[in-house]
Amino acid sequence: MDHKAHLRRITRGYTDFSYAAIPTPFTRFMRKCMIYQAWRWLVLNIKILRIVAFGHS
Repeated sequence: MDHKAHLRRITRGYTDFSYAAIPTPFTRFMRKCMIYQAWRWLVLNIKILRIVAFGHS
């Protein structure tokens, strides 16, 4: 195996590919949108209420 082929097989940590993806402008908007956050909070609470009211099964 030549030297270049060996270098390609090495896993390199702490490169740009190691980190999380950058959110899109729409994702950043949705994270800041209070109406959307209130809706998601309501949906989550309804799910929790159903689990508590009807049991885990």
